[in-house]
Amino acid sequence: MASPAHSRILILDFGSQYTQVIARRIRECQVYSEIIRFDMPAAEIAELGPNGLILSGGPASVYDKGAPHLDPEIFSLGVPVLGMLMAHHLGGQVVFTGRREYGAGTLHIANGSQLLDGLGPQIDVWNSHGDEVTALPKGFRAAGRTESSNFAAVEDPQRKLYGLQFHPEVAHTPRGKEILQNFVYHICHCAMDWTMGSFIEEACARIRKQVGDQKVVLGLSGGVDSSVTAALLHKAIGDQLTCIFVNNGLLRSREEEIVQRVFGENFHVRLKYVDASERFLALLKGVTDPETKRKLIGNEFIKVFQHATEELLEEDQKNGARKHGGYKFLAQGTLYPDVIESVSIEGNPAQVIKSHHNVGGLPEKMHFELVEPVRQLFKDEVRQAGLQLGLPKDIVYRQPFPGPGLAVRILGEVTPERLSILREADMIVVSEMESSDWYYRVWQSFAVLLPVRSVGVMGDQRTYENTIVLRIVESQDGMTADWVRIPYELLARISARISNEVKGVNRVCYDISSKPPSTIEWE
Repeated sequence: MASPAHSRILILDFGSQYTQVIARRIRECQVYSEIIRFDMPAAEIAELGPNGLILSGGPASVYDKGAPHLDPEIFSLGVPVLGMLMAHHLGGQVVFTGRREYGAGTLHIANGSQLLDGLGPQIDVWNSHGDEVTALPKGFRAAGRTESSNFAAVEDPQRKLYGLQFHPEVAHTPRGKEILQNFVYHICHCAMDWTMGSFIEEACARIRKQVGDQKVVLGLSGGVDSSVTAALLHKAIGDQLTCIFVNNGLLRSREEEIVQRVFGENFHVRLKYVDASERFLALLKGVTDPETKRKLIGNEFIKVFQHATEELLEEDQKNGARKHGGYKFLAQGTLYPDVIESVSIEGNPAQVIKSHHNVGGLPEKMHFELVEPVRQLFKDEVRQAGLQLGLPKDIVYRQPFPGPGLAVRILGEVTPERLSILREADMIVVSEMESSDWYYRVWQSFAVLLPVRSVGVMGDQRTYENTIVLRIVESQDGMTADWVRIPYELLARISARISNEVKGVNRVCYDISSKPPSTIEWE
């Protein structure tokens, strides 16, 4: 939570794919935004002291069975509200049309609305809704219309309630940022008082308050999220933090060396290294189902981590720490996109896409209290925090790497031989992306090993070898992604090197799928 002295916009999440985009847009205004569950009672919302509320909307019709409903008392808090669900709750008429209005439209503006101030007589907007407002609640007036709706923008300026039937947060509403700025600055009277520096100070204060004088353990993977979490915790509580780095045999090349050097030698963080690679590979023998892989890896990690924690306690007691109360807290580098893809955040109606290594189950099974200091941040914000905390650029700007590691980039069974092939191919991808200055210009670039063999020819010899797929995507936060139109010359170099240098590969393909419909990782 941000300090109450700071401006704050709360976003009620009804399961919309755009919720996280709204949060990002508000933070771009240097105003703190926080996503909360859709049914949080009005009294609890009032205690948080928000300057304004935004209702994210969602995929369900207000008439669907089990459709999420908010506490209508929020409209009586005296706090400005911007959203799409007010007409139904405040006595207006909403009709389910049975047809979805989706795509570009033109908003014709009237009545001098403060929300739409400075935008001129009309703007381009992006529609995505199935319900339609046909009669306004008492006290409301129309502020804008589209070709298919007379009530595309409505308002009750006396109560500071504003409704839209289009999405101001998306790029396809080019002047949508100005609408959000009007709401945040002129209607909610927020100050531009949220920066990454202020987040770090507030996060440290929250950590100290939650942890007290207790000990904290963190599973350090070497990725950006856990690295920034480690640096943040170390700044907040110093030697109360111990990091455990588990080598599960599924890591990138030289990962264990890099992590131990950066955190052990440079930051002087207490670090315990556990080589459990043989255990994990034995467990994965013969396993091909991706979710089974993830769950086996996650469950085994719990066992290894628990044992490592017990060993730490024994070491501490041998070293004379008799009053040691044990390791009460577990820290995780969970980000909001991890949460929204893996579980229904705070009870919200979000679709589960895949299980995630940082989400769900771990605290209950391991009897820890959870510390997640970056849970409400997006990846680019975490990178900003990492730089301010003094992490080296090559750690902060490392591309995301899945918790189950290379196991979910090997389709089919994970074996030492297949891991070796993929590691070599992946090293070539990273090397060529870095040398061509493309590595830091994309979100992710990596190799995938398919369970597909094909005929090839090398010299005068017929080959029957494996297929590598290159996956290179651009994204802001991992929620959506598009494949990168990488130069053909770079693709050719990567393909040639993999085919010539990686024994067991004779074919390289390029994945040109976006997210959605595909995910970034193949499993």
